Amino acid sequence: MTLTKIFNGKILTPHRIINGGCVIIENGIIREVSKKNIEIDDAAEIDAHGKYIAPGFIDLHIHGGGGADFMDGTEEAFLTIAETHAKYGTTSMVPTTLTSEKEDLLKTLDLYEIANKNNKKGAQFLGMHLEGPYFAMSQRGAQDPRYIRDPDPEEYKEVLAHSSSITRWSAAPELKGAIDFAKYLKSKGVLAALAHTDAIYEEVLEGFENGYTLATHLYSGMSGVTRRNAFRYAGVIESAFIIDAMDVEIIADGIHLPAPLLKLIMKIKGPDRIALITDAMRAAGMPEGDSVLGPLKTGLKVIVEDGVAKLPDRSSFAGSVATADRLVRNMINMADVSLLDAVKMITVTPARIMNVHDRKGSLVSGKDADIVIFDENILVEKTIVSGRVIYNA
Repeated sequence: MTLTKIFNGKILTPHRIINGGCVIIENGIIREVSKKNIEIDDAAEIDAHGKYIAPGFIDLHIHGGGGADFMDGTEEAFLTIAETHAKYGTTSMVPTTLTSEKEDLLKTLDLYEIANKNNKKGAQFLGMHLEGPYFAMSQRGAQDPRYIRDPDPEEYKEVLAHSSSITRWSAAPELKGAIDFAKYLKSKGVLAALAHTDAIYEEVLEGFENGYTLATHLYSGMSGVTRRNAFRYAGVIESAFIIDAMDVEIIADGIHLPAPLLKLIMKIKGPDRIALITDAMRAAGMPEGDSVLGPLKTGLKVIVEDGVAKLPDRSSFAGSVATADRLVRNMINMADVSLLDAVKMITVTPARIMNVHDRKGSLVSGKDADIVIFDENILVEKTIVSGRVIYNA
């Protein structure tokens, strides 16, 4: 039996901040969160030095970091990304693909299985997120148009049969066959998310009723108010606001969404329906300059400057380079969100969305000891996964 005590910090729970208490960890599980500093013999001690003790950050949507991308085709890429983002407080992540050839997708799924077994030094993996290829061509963004198509039952059933590690799949709900696709995902326990879509409210509502309960990177790659034959129609953005029970994820890097939009989303959806995501590409945690979006060998050349990836002609953004600490900091400083609510949106809420809230997302007895210690500026000092310190500043 191994015992660890974290003390002398400000413990963040979903509802309050506990000063002067401690967190007791036993064999990688939280045994107790106390309002007092309990004396325990033979326990390893971690002094938080007055800093915040929070649940580990959960990133639902991430493509890369540390110079690697999950589509690079190597186990090393998976492990590099997990270790890179652990430095910024991420303790769990959902590795995300890009639209690609089916063979490349299946290879990535196989590599996930290998990397997941060997991932000892980085953020844990919570299953794979397939982003595409079932998208609206008009909202493809940086997704490769060569592979975009309508849902193919033979194809997606083969992919889902190939791997049990798929936990979410993003698609456009208005496409032919997209509703049957969502029903099939639901039958397999896979979360359907709407993304890169030109749907109008009626199509979004039908999608929501059949399983599309999460809006992927709200505002990015989706329709707003549009006109058809002179009549106005609510798009996906407005639909996500109207449907109270729909969850949304947002790239809170302060660039994809400026402060007024962050405030608007917060005002309408609230912290219980918002998940903060990095949607980070390989340049996250790296110096600015030239980089590649997508697979290293076949991806799109981009330039990273001003805290974001851009097309070489600077005509458009080409990916996020955010880290989890930056998301929390931005919500506090740009959107006037409280620390507790900002942390909730990258811990409690994503844990519920991914159905791992029984073991992750909050500092509660019986849950995994995934913990991050950070200061007033959300600068990470320690990252702890299952009771093990995997990053120490």
